[in-house]
Amino acid sequence: MRNKQIELLVGVFIVFGFAGLAYLAIQVSGLAFADKQDSYQVVARFDDIGGLTPRAKVAVAGVTIGSVESITFDKELYMALVTMNIDQDIDNLPIDSTASILTSGLLGEKYIGLSIGAEDTFLASGDEVYDTQSALVLENLISQFLFNSTTGDGE
Repeated sequence: MRNKQIELLVGVFIVFGFAGLAYLAIQVSGLAFADKQDSYQVVARFDDIGGLTPRAKVAVAGVTIGSVESITFDKELYMALVTMNIDQDIDNLPIDSTASILTSGLLGEKYIGLSIGAEDTFLASGDEVYDTQSALVLENLISQFLFNSTTGDGE
């Protein structure tokens, strides 16, 4: 009888352990259980998104104010079209703001950083951020460095 109680206790402990691990995995992956906040959508076009993914954060001054909803390819302009959800309570982003694809740390995740502009009119649902800065792709920087250093004029 005592063995059965210990086995039952160990089984319950293992079930709670797996449930805890599943909860942590979901929280870390960005698929949180929290309710979605009201938001509005704005779009931006980039030459190179360099590994940006849907659900990446959108931040101003390091503070998360939204997330990337979707990334599609614009066949006419040959650019990536990024749709962003911005929290509804952030309704004072100037229309001349700049969107840049940045990296958390040296090799961390990609996110969109918004730099505030100076206009008096603000972004609304459906607007486009025209001033964009594409991602810095490490492989491109390395190849530029290698090819520029080996094709010198000998000066």
